[in-house]
Amino acid sequence: MTAVKDTLSIPPIYSPFLPAIHRSHDRIQQRSSVWAHQWNIGSPQLRSHLVRHDIGTFAARVLPDGDEDVVQILADFIIWLFGVDDGMCEEGPLGHRPGELSASLSRLLRVAQQPSAPMLSGDPLAEGLRDLRRRLAEHASPYQLARWVEGTRAYFFSLIWEAHHRSHGTTPGLNDYALIRMYNGAATAAEPFLEIARGYQLHPRERHHPVVEALAEMAFLIIGWDNDIFSFHKEGRGPHFVMNAVRVVHATRPGSLSGALSQVISHRDRATAHFLRIGRDHAPELTHHQHRYARDLAAFIRGNQDWGISSDRYINPADPADLPSEFTTVPTDDSPDPLPIPAVRGWWRL
Repeated sequence: MTAVKDTLSIPPIYSPFLPAIHRSHDRIQQRSSVWAHQWNIGSPQLRSHLVRHDIGTFAARVLPDGDEDVVQILADFIIWLFGVDDGMCEEGPLGHRPGELSASLSRLLRVAQQPSAPMLSGDPLAEGLRDLRRRLAEHASPYQLARWVEGTRAYFFSLIWEAHHRSHGTTPGLNDYALIRMYNGAATAAEPFLEIARGYQLHPRERHHPVVEALAEMAFLIIGWDNDIFSFHKEGRGPHFVMNAVRVVHATRPGSLSGALSQVISHRDRATAHFLRIGRDHAPELTHHQHRYARDLAAFIRGNQDWGISSDRYINPADPADLPSEFTTVPTDDSPDPLPIPAVRGWWRL
């Protein structure tokens, strides 16, 4: 499928969160590049791109005060995730074959569950995943490891959903896309690192508190839609079919691409404002660890934003994107009304 090379000027995006970065970010970035080459993640061409995308710095922004070893594991894991997303799905033949992709991802998931399983020996993605699982087990509790596996499973499921649409050349509706966007950016797979890197663990009662669950889901959607906004230029230059919130809105409503961009920004601004609102309104009922987790989700959002406007992955130096160099503290939409998306309306019923 030939990409339509549309261009949009991205305005400064609303972010009420403070930036931060780990003091060892340079070292983390360097080691993540070495790790990618050590385990042959992706094709040589893809790997050469990934090591220039400051992925180690991304992890250092998400976990600015985390244990350095865990931040390093997250940096290497993100490179691995891009090896799956870019290499297997968006740019590989399995991205158009949901059945075959499902089988391949199921095997990788088994490696994450049981790294000693005698399967996929010599496969670079499998061997890299075994290394990640071994290192993570040195820092995570069994419960946290299980959550990492389940977060990765949710991500894999969303990739199969994408492959179905890619194989048919179809665009989902906004409700379905918003639902899957909470998972197909791999935020659920990275989220367990928030606790692991900072040495705490939410009790299941704390984790499944309605406010905490809503905050996490909002963070995942904001991160996903921010990526869609920042990556619009990059994705429009590739030869492959890629779903994006701006394209989904444009396909389901009359008007221009710039109008669709404005609607996506409005939705993510309203979600961000509600993230702040329910965190503030329900603060008295949250435990110390729940407060910490809410702050860590905010750092996850902001770290993704700072990386998104500074990484060569989205800047695309050979054909520069028109991205902002800063953020704004004024939202385009801070209405307390629910978003017109049934899948997420429950956030406003708290």
